[in-house]
Amino acid sequence: MKGKPKLTIIISYYKALENLKLILKALGEQSFKNFEVIVSEDDNNPETVGFMVDNKDHYPFIIQHLNQQEDLGFRKNMMLNLSIKASNSDFLVFIDGDCVPHKHFAKQYADKAEMGYILWGRRVMLGQKKSMQILKNKSLSGLDLFALANSDSDKLKDAIYSPKLSLSLKEKGLKGCNWGICKEHLIAVNGFDEDYVRAGVGEDDDIEWRLKENGLHKKSMKNKAIVYHLHHKRSYADEGVRKNNELLEQKKKANHIKCLHGLESLY
Repeated sequence: MKGKPKLTIIISYYKALENLKLILKALGEQSFKNFEVIVSEDDNNPETVGFMVDNKDHYPFIIQHLNQQEDLGFRKNMMLNLSIKASNSDFLVFIDGDCVPHKHFAKQYADKAEMGYILWGRRVMLGQKKSMQILKNKSLSGLDLFALANSDSDKLKDAIYSPKLSLSLKEKGLKGCNWGICKEHLIAVNGFDEDYVRAGVGEDDDIEWRLKENGLHKKSMKNKAIVYHLHHKRSYADEGVRKNNELLEQKKKANHIKCLHGLESLY
């Protein structure tokens, strides 16, 4: 790839190397090629470090691996801010380390990227059996709609690729597993709020609230930019969700649209 990439795809990752391998494989088979990848690891896992050192030059895209010095708990937003700083494009796309992108995922974000908008998508929920099968076979062939329809997977309506028409016009909340935005819009609100140090819902709601308060609108990527969520046990507790929601309400009352602890500490 020559020149500046059109997109930076940022993968929020934590100790799931087989998932990451499958995600990188899917990114290597994208129909649109002009993007870079940042593996944003909220940890410092030797197995992941070794894999990235040995393999990152084998992919058909530029890839950066950023990680913590040590695992001190949930610091996903800190890593996302570091990833924003390290990115080389003007448009950023965020996925989670358990979500495998459809072959036209990058193409759709490249086509729909627009100033003034938050682009938001959804995920197909792969069942436990389907996830185990895909990871065992290390193959993306099991992600076609017919194979999913005959599996233990859910949210199959979101697996229908329909680039010209969205099958649902209802606006839903932002999920960190599938969304995109112009980098300058994130810089304007000081990036992600690093006060969120508990896993669970909340940090996504916070960035959505601040961006919308800053004048941005939302545009749906449902049935356009598709990701397939690999099954796993829930990784957060109800207490963390409650604490995050309380923190969000405090920040709304204080009207901290530009968060106090975000990107500016890194520049």
